[in-house]
Amino acid sequence: MAFETKEQVLEKILSKEKPNCPHCSEEMSLWEVPPVAMGDGLGWGTPYLYICFNDDCPLYREGWDNIRENYGQTASYRCMCYPEGGNYECIPVFGPQGAKGQIIDEQVLAEEEALKEATKQGFLTLAECYRSNDWQTVLELLLDGRLPGQVRIKAAEMLGDIGELKAVEAMRNHKFGIERLVKQVEESIHKIHDRNFTRECPFCAEIIKKRAKLCKHCGKDVAGQ
Repeated sequence: MAFETKEQVLEKILSKEKPNCPHCSEEMSLWEVPPVAMGDGLGWGTPYLYICFNDDCPLYREGWDNIRENYGQTASYRCMCYPEGGNYECIPVFGPQGAKGQIIDEQVLAEEEALKEATKQGFLTLAECYRSNDWQTVLELLLDGRLPGQVRIKAAEMLGDIGELKAVEAMRNHKFGIERLVKQVEESIHKIHDRNFTRECPFCAEIIKKRAKLCKHCGKDVAGQ
């Protein structure tokens, strides 16, 4: 028996038209079920449902009085629909914003998919650069703020292995803003210096030999610094 992944289920659902609420005829929203089971505790049976979030829906509007009169609770119902089978049921909500945190926006999904593709292409480019020892392109990827963070962190790590001293100045002069990326850049700069037996002058920041006693750029005594 073949089991579908969550991603495969979502892809199949998105290929179909959304149902309309039988109570108000409004288009229902795709909703990701929370990890906490409801009712009998057996789970939802599906990772996604359709829910009507129309506040003027008769089921939702009249549900407040119905539950208050019969159960003495402040709550209402929203109509929900199972993607497989198309059967409609009710889900309790305890306020106007109830369950809205799980609404899936198609725009968000498109952005997530674009991020995955950009990450994939970025890693493919980095792999090719590593094979060809093309540290200049790796540096360009690191400095490109439009690229996914994972790609830039990997680029920074790679520069520690193949980057030349010329890369240090560009790395030092760029503001990265991402703490994990800043840490990786710093580690890679140290690796570049270790490979080249160099360091940066504590006074003028120019690159000098690790064993130097006087900075050849500013003339300061750097012995023991």
